[in-house]
Amino acid sequence: MTAPSTVAEPAPHGAGEILFEAEGVSKVFPGVRALSDVDFTLRSGEVHALVGENGAGKSTLMKILAGIYQPDGGEIRLRGEKIVLPTPLSAQEAGISVIHQEFFLMNHLTVAQNIFIGREPKQFGVFNDDNALNKKAGELLDRLGVNIDPRARVGTLTVAAQQMVEIAKALSFNSSVLVMDEPTAALTDTEVETLFRIIDNFVTPQTAVVYISHRMEEIRRLATQVTVLRDGELVAARPASELTIPDIIQLMVGRKIASDVRPEPRAATEPILEVKGLSTAKLLQDVSFTLEKGEILGFAGLMGAGRTETARALIGADPRTAGEVTIHGKRVNITHPADAVAEGIGYLSEDRKRYGLILNQSVAANTVLASIPAFTKGFILEDGKMKKVAQKWVEVLRTRTPSVDQRIRNLSGGNQQKVVLAKWLERDCDVLIFDEPTRGIDVGAKQEIYDLLDKLTDEGKSIIMISSEMEEVLRMSDRIAVMCNGRITGFLNNAEATQEKIMELATQFNVIEDNTSEVEA
Repeated sequence: MTAPSTVAEPAPHGAGEILFEAEGVSKVFPGVRALSDVDFTLRSGEVHALVGENGAGKSTLMKILAGIYQPDGGEIRLRGEKIVLPTPLSAQEAGISVIHQEFFLMNHLTVAQNIFIGREPKQFGVFNDDNALNKKAGELLDRLGVNIDPRARVGTLTVAAQQMVEIAKALSFNSSVLVMDEPTAALTDTEVETLFRIIDNFVTPQTAVVYISHRMEEIRRLATQVTVLRDGELVAARPASELTIPDIIQLMVGRKIASDVRPEPRAATEPILEVKGLSTAKLLQDVSFTLEKGEILGFAGLMGAGRTETARALIGADPRTAGEVTIHGKRVNITHPADAVAEGIGYLSEDRKRYGLILNQSVAANTVLASIPAFTKGFILEDGKMKKVAQKWVEVLRTRTPSVDQRIRNLSGGNQQKVVLAKWLERDCDVLIFDEPTRGIDVGAKQEIYDLLDKLTDEGKSIIMISSEMEEVLRMSDRIAVMCNGRITGFLNNAEATQEKIMELATQFNVIEDNTSEVEA
């Protein structure tokens, strides 16, 4: 089902007084002009969508608003008065709360401690009152409609749960301006709807939301105003009712993007990977499937269905209690991710910062991370060779970086993802597992990655693609495996697959055998 192309009017709030203004704001980093003379106006009662490709300057502007960065030029005003926000705390005290795309959480602390850090309830005015703290956090989490123990350590939570903690932390402040940077990237459809209700309730004649997202259906649902940035410059600022989704996309990327594409039917080829009876102690139960040469096998399902767990068990990152894996007709014993790489399987994790990158290292070093032996002489890394290869992938993937010497942590999330892609493309694996490959990536970069996946399959590579975006699964997959509660509940050929059929399988518990030629729904 394709979303309507027009930007529909959201729940009426009505724009009011000017809460925040950025006038002529510029920001320069070494080798990069992130913002150039940008104006931005936020009025009360608005949900103001801030959109643009990766590297367009959205997050930089947001971080200036949050007190993380200081502008190199221009000024910012809050309710008409010029202000300086030297720290995130000063922004919070001014009534500005931010939900960041990249989490600002302390993994060793509990959920409640993260939410109310520095604002803990006290006993006798001195000692932290843990019971009151946990109760307060629990009540806030209940508002979000999520089942997260406030006493759990954040480092033990899933990416989706950590995102909900970030949302709860931002909502814990009595703020008039709420900035959300890709807040739904790791959320289920149910959690997204809960967040939308929270936004609707938050926006009043005294408050407003800045909403940064690459998901056009969210812009259509929420936005009353849209500001578009491209290459650090302001392209447009208009009421959402005056723009269609194709209009917004064309303003973002400077060209038209096809939005409703399905892969051409592909003839069956030889099986490259066969998985039989894969099970784990915690979740997976008898997961079986085949992956053919030149095929994209999509994995769909609700959050917690077992898609990522299947990938992790397959590559040996999580221990399995049962199951056989066969590659090119030969049974293999994979008990560690290094075994998977040796057998020609590459895995792009949904959590690129934790599992995919070394943030303090350069683009070049991260690009060759999975292929180090090919870039060493004795015990010495061949720096020139590394840089040459990294530069090749920067050009192929159109990665925005001043140079291959740039540290990964200084790139935008979408460009970090491209470096992870480059790492596995350089390793030249026969089987590639992409877990949420376009999370946090703009529509233009998404198209580039889609084109790359098609090119890889044309070259005979086989791909498993895990995605929470149903339109993405339908757009890219030759076949779709649907999971629920740790089991595969059915397989769909793309030609006959629909969102309704996927959802039916994603919410049922009976298991349907792998069938590459017929739809079981």
